[in-house]
Amino acid sequence: MTSRAVPSAAAAGAQPTPLLSLRDVEVTFTTEAGPATAVRGASFDVLPGETVAIVGESGSGKSTTAAAVIGLLAENGRVTGGRIVFDGQELTAQGAGTTSRLRGSDIGLVPQDPMSNLNPVMRVGAQIVEALEDNGVARGAAARTRAVELLEEAGLPDAARRAQQYPHEFSGGMRQRALIAMGLACRPRLLIADEPTSALDVTVQRTILDRLDELTDELGTAVLLITHDLGLAAERADRIVVMYRGEVVETGPALEILRSPQHEYTRRLLAAAPSLASRRIQLAKQHGADTEAAADLVAMTGGHDGPVGATRAAPVADQPVALDVPDHIVEVSHVTKVFSLRGKGLFSRGTDFTAVDDVSFAIPRGTTVAIVGESGSGKSTVARMMLDLLPATSGEIRFDGEPVGGADRAAQVRFRRRVQPIFQDPYASLDPLYTVYRTIEEPLKAHGSGSAAERRDRIHALMADVALPPSLLRRYPAELSGGQRQRVAIARALALDPDLVVCDEAVSALDVIVQSQILHLLAELQHRRGLSYLFISHDLAVVRQIADHVCVMESGRIVEQGAADDVFDHPQQEYTRMLIDAIPGAGLELGLAG
Repeated sequence: MTSRAVPSAAAAGAQPTPLLSLRDVEVTFTTEAGPATAVRGASFDVLPGETVAIVGESGSGKSTTAAAVIGLLAENGRVTGGRIVFDGQELTAQGAGTTSRLRGSDIGLVPQDPMSNLNPVMRVGAQIVEALEDNGVARGAAARTRAVELLEEAGLPDAARRAQQYPHEFSGGMRQRALIAMGLACRPRLLIADEPTSALDVTVQRTILDRLDELTDELGTAVLLITHDLGLAAERADRIVVMYRGEVVETGPALEILRSPQHEYTRRLLAAAPSLASRRIQLAKQHGADTEAAADLVAMTGGHDGPVGATRAAPVADQPVALDVPDHIVEVSHVTKVFSLRGKGLFSRGTDFTAVDDVSFAIPRGTTVAIVGESGSGKSTVARMMLDLLPATSGEIRFDGEPVGGADRAAQVRFRRRVQPIFQDPYASLDPLYTVYRTIEEPLKAHGSGSAAERRDRIHALMADVALPPSLLRRYPAELSGGQRQRVAIARALALDPDLVVCDEAVSALDVIVQSQILHLLAELQHRRGLSYLFISHDLAVVRQIADHVCVMESGRIVEQGAADDVFDHPQQEYTRMLIDAIPGAGLELGLAG
């Protein structure tokens, strides 16, 4: 999908009056250390019916700017400078009362995390009814009927029944549709969508954004889209506003910024966007470049560190393998996992659910095998069985020729030393009460590795490996950024010098710049140490850059597998083609030089 058409008045040459205008806006938060300015001198316009995307990494000020527009800053935050004008009304001068009256009726909001923004003890339909009644749109039976209609508009099947369910009974995509229904319930003139699909699979993301585009086009609603993915912004927006450290550093038409970025930070965002790197590889190969040349091209257009594809591990044939060691470090043969689900009643009979169904694949030494698929496809269950955290119902997993699971205690200890995980959320996988030093030292102590002095030297070497300064060793996870926490998780995983690292959505929660750095680090470590990776992801743009071999899972089964280039260039299954087509920016025409 390409960018939406600009409003007709603009296309005809006349400049329409902006629906929303920010001029030199400053937002300051009161903290214990004194005032902290989060946004400085922000200026941009949103025209009627236009989609404007604000892009930048976490902490750039993009969500704070949107919160200032809609009057939802935290209690310690306030607009301390500049003007915010909506439809001719100066919101900063008229105070919170005016913004509160506009909120919902004239300015809608689709927040980032649907689970934390929906009331878990209220039925979804009742929450939409509440929004309709609070804004005087409809009441009683009329509001309940309208709530069902809004869920239908948002693309929810069987909306009347779904309206009677609770948020936990919805999938992530369904919850996001419910928030879109609420955001558009009062037919606002401006919709603020704050990272509306960042936690969703690419296929669900595309479905949600397509539906949002359709609804806003029908209603003539302007959209302020907040995202860290410049590829997605270029595909969906008419204009882009790039924010960095609280300031607007670049603004202009989406495709113009995509093809000719002027600011160094914008170029870094472009270089880090996995979707755009994937697109450049595709276009280069269409122009006759081989895989290595395509990766080199991405490296040349990739800014400081280059993309991950340029540092992919050397092929197995280039790495020495002892004659008495199997070629494959992991062999998965006809593995099935069945879960028994409880019945709803006390004496009702439960049902069986097959999460993984007859899965087979192998991981050659020193390579990266990726398992991709939508949520619920079974890929994380495979990872947990590979880590011996779940027993397989049937089939066999062999690591270095030995069966996984059911071994004696000594064999389990040896296995855990050689196979280490990196999970999706480093904040959840790191003990909040452990310092960084203790976190990395823990596996070394558990396996009796070295003296205290030797462990200290090892920890400092690992910190250098993951490009973290020793000064962070005394800090706790809460005192680190998301990227720093994930680097600590990688250092912990490497502490015992494992042969296989299982990365379960290890970069999906990170900004594109941090994500690019972590992927580059993983590839570099693989090249230096000869590591093997099992990489679990729903993001094919990332997988294209890092994987040697790809397994595509759907509903518990591997429906396609092969060399990464073969799967991407010549997908055999419709499901695989759908996943590839859903990569943001897949239809954008990029210049090969940028």
